[in-house]
Amino acid sequence: MPGGRPHTLVGMPSRATATRPVGTVTRGTTNPNRLRRMDRWIAAAHGAELRRAADPVAVDLGYGAAPWTAVELLHRLRTVAPHARVVGVEIDPARVAAAQPYARAGLDFRHGGFEVPVSAPPLLIRAANVLRQYDEGEVAAVWRRLCARLAPASEHSRGGLLVEGTCDEIGRRHVWVALGPEGPRTVTFATRLGSLDRPSDLAERLPKALIHRNVPGEPVHAFLRDFDRAWAAAAPYASYGARQRWMRAVRDLTADWPVTDGPVRWRQGEVTVRWEALAPRG
Repeated sequence: MPGGRPHTLVGMPSRATATRPVGTVTRGTTNPNRLRRMDRWIAAAHGAELRRAADPVAVDLGYGAAPWTAVELLHRLRTVAPHARVVGVEIDPARVAAAQPYARAGLDFRHGGFEVPVSAPPLLIRAANVLRQYDEGEVAAVWRRLCARLAPASEHSRGGLLVEGTCDEIGRRHVWVALGPEGPRTVTFATRLGSLDRPSDLAERLPKALIHRNVPGEPVHAFLRDFDRAWAAAAPYASYGARQRWMRAVRDLTADWPVTDGPVRWRQGEVTVRWEALAPRG
């Protein structure tokens, strides 16, 4: 969580002490409704797992200077899982104190960091705009640490979900990686279609694991190049609106890229691709 020079996470002990959370303080910038696209996707993609759980605990990791995103996450999760609980975790104790007036049944705020100080393995960890200013080389260690805290997979469950990504200040453009206990699964691109000139506009919001890999020779660069080409080829559909153009472009992408979702999600200005197709080389 940025702000000053980050600590190196590689080699840190698996458990942090109660007095020294793992990570560094973020700038804390946040806005109401900023994470609506991520929340909407989580509810659709992970709602069934949350409903099946006896105690569906979700963590809003690094919620920032104000608790809006944690409050909104509880509301959105409860539309698909009425018994969901949210724990907002912040490494800055002053922010935790400031959030306490918003605590209520199902919503708690705690001081902590990447050790995720909750008593039971959570079914969801959402970490939005947390790793933005960390070094790229630190991301894998953070992912491993957070995935190890997730509820494990079982015969009837894929386990918990870590959703880590970056968005702009008002949530128009957002890219995130979804990870299970086993590691990364997918990458989702989401946008307000009316604000989009071309799909590669989303490159500036790639998560830390990918943003420095948007260069020739890397898979994510090839994906965005192909997406722009499909977008250009779909220009005749623009007369029916940006949504129809986006849907046509994504449909064309499926010929060469492992898109995992379908028209229901595409209509929302989303597309999800398997992580293996975009993972950095080397």
